[in-house]
Amino acid sequence: MIADLIKFKSEISRELCDILHYWTTNVVDEQYGGFYGKIDNDNVIDINAPKGLVLNARILWAFSAAYNHTRDNKYLTMAHRAFDYLSHKFRDTEYGGYYWSVDKSGNITDGKKQVYGIAFCIYGFSEYYKATQDKLALDQAVEAYACLEQRSFDVNKGGYLEAFGKDWHPIPDLRLSAKDANEKKTMNTHLHVLEAYANLYQVWKEVKLKKSIKKLLENFIDHMVDKNGHLHLFFDEDWNVKGNIISYGHDIEAAWLLLEAAEVIEDRDLIGRLKKLSVKVADAASRGLDVDGGLWYEREDGQLVKEKHSWPQAEAMVGFFNAWQLTDDEKYLEYVLNNWRFIRQHILDKKNGEWFWGVYADHSVMKDHDKAGFWKCPYHNSRACLELIRRINQSN
Repeated sequence: MIADLIKFKSEISRELCDILHYWTTNVVDEQYGGFYGKIDNDNVIDINAPKGLVLNARILWAFSAAYNHTRDNKYLTMAHRAFDYLSHKFRDTEYGGYYWSVDKSGNITDGKKQVYGIAFCIYGFSEYYKATQDKLALDQAVEAYACLEQRSFDVNKGGYLEAFGKDWHPIPDLRLSAKDANEKKTMNTHLHVLEAYANLYQVWKEVKLKKSIKKLLENFIDHMVDKNGHLHLFFDEDWNVKGNIISYGHDIEAAWLLLEAAEVIEDRDLIGRLKKLSVKVADAASRGLDVDGGLWYEREDGQLVKEKHSWPQAEAMVGFFNAWQLTDDEKYLEYVLNNWRFIRQHILDKKNGEWFWGVYADHSVMKDHDKAGFWKCPYHNSRACLELIRRINQSN
């Protein structure tokens, strides 16, 4: 088993370098600034594509985290670029928060305030602060946290409302993407607010932030995890569940992120509760594993969506590794290694670099998707590599 882990660590270390190399060599927009808004599956750049908040915030996090791991200055250069672009093109100095998208030149195309996107700014700024000790980055992270607490936090029912207009007025369409339900609260947004707050707490240990994290964890325990260990995805303002989608990727992502947040705030009671819940949620997610080692995308109305997207594979490696660490049950480590084998065989683009968006049941590539874009970012895959390297180092 030790030999397997050594080999696995070596392979994912190389993969981390390959992922980061793709982004440093293909995505920098030297003409208009920042990063290209879209690159298709064949690495064809759409120079006119709008530039999304999530893409830019995730680039900031990924390259800040990569620098913190390697101390390689080429990654810090990318992080500097992402920080400057977010700060100067996406930050709303009038109403607070960050715009959802800008055009190729950095002019606002969609000024709405999507809480999910602002959470990733907090995540990125706090990681960049770890790398640079730049007080401006910490100030902007804290400013964004205060903005969400003032504008989005539901003081009556708890949790965070999903989206607002540019000046924080209510809007009719709250959806993060076209496939989502138009509901006031979502598991997905809460999960990423949680990870952002937990990252911020590592560099800004304020009591009020700790309380926010604890409330978020209690929201998950009280409202979001069902009796079978799956996560409910959509809710109205009063936490009534809407829809019946099972997202295997979100299940396994939450399985480790919830426990990580409890550990960050050092809440012994929550750590104990979430260790048990983490394994339960990982077991629920394992129902989405296929015989080839890949993790299916979703199940909706009882029907399996027969696609294997790339990001759930990245989260599966971390989530099942976490379950192995908690239980010493080697079946979870087998899940990890089988999933990595699936990724290498079917998800890595060995010709053009990076990871395909995903594959269908017959392993054919989902070609009508981006290599880089609003949602395709160096986040899930680079984070999985970094997290697994860290955990393997700690276990030796």
